[in-house]
Amino acid sequence: MTIDFHSVDNRGTYATRTADATWAETMLGIVDPTGRTVADIGCGGGIYSRAWSEIGAARVIGVDFSAQMIEDAKDASRDYPELWFARGDAADTGLRCGSVDIVFARALVHHLDSPAAMVREAYRVLRPGGSLIIQDRTVEDVLQPASPTHLRAYFFERYPRLLETERQRRPATETVTAAMEAAGFRDVNTMPLAEPRRCYASCDELRQDILGRTGRSILHALDDDELHDLASYVTSKVSHALPLEEVDHWTIWTATRP
Repeated sequence: MTIDFHSVDNRGTYATRTADATWAETMLGIVDPTGRTVADIGCGGGIYSRAWSEIGAARVIGVDFSAQMIEDAKDASRDYPELWFARGDAADTGLRCGSVDIVFARALVHHLDSPAAMVREAYRVLRPGGSLIIQDRTVEDVLQPASPTHLRAYFFERYPRLLETERQRRPATETVTAAMEAAGFRDVNTMPLAEPRRCYASCDELRQDILGRTGRSILHALDDDELHDLASYVTSKVSHALPLEEVDHWTIWTATRP
């Protein structure tokens, strides 16, 4: 079983969080979005589209291949008139050539067979001097030790086959870097990001987040019985540490279009 981003059953699962201040500080250290146009490719429910607006972008265009995700993004962004959402493929966004200043793709690459076509499309839609920012997890990121701040590793303890799924789908740093360079980007760099995801005040709050598979596509590899078992396992491991703040580990790739 894999996630169906088009299904109404997954409504809202990628729309309800708020981006952490750590993420905003990191982006502002990479690029100044003030007065600029950002394309958020694979925008899901628009969490980071809204975040770009909040740190100064004049216009944000969210693109996603799922009509359900676009509907979620529009519903959650009614108070953001500078946001615009449309269906489109990562390799064929429908945006005009040279029409945006920043292309951002978070948690997208691992859903693609290869980053190459997406990166070429980013090059096409960026203005000269524009920035490409990709945020995703590598295998090294997901292999961080299990702890009350890194809950994902408990998933692998309980169901080791999930780790094999991660090994198959997670991009290697070198693969993304090579795709950027092959597309013509310059100044390609990488950096780590430890991004707070959510605070949990109780076991029940954490359990409901896991059972809802909220923003966790890896959990769609489990059936409902396994999911309930996992929720019990994780809460038993961290109940002593509540309240807790979950932290996700990411790699960020940055590059400039000449």
